[in-house]
Amino acid sequence: MQDLVGKDVEVLALETTYKGKLIEIGETEVYIEAESGWIAIPVEKIISIKEKEN
Repeated sequence: MQDLVGKDVEVLALETTYKGKLIEIGETEVYIEAESGWIAIPVEKIISIKEKEN
């Protein structure tokens, strides 16, 4: 997963899908920078992270 840091990703979580640049993968949260600002997503709510397709 660390290879996705700095790339545009789609984060599929329990409630929604987030799109933005992956900034950091922490032990408890994943941080992305989206158009609306920074988003911290709790790790336990994440189903998958994949590189955004063009």
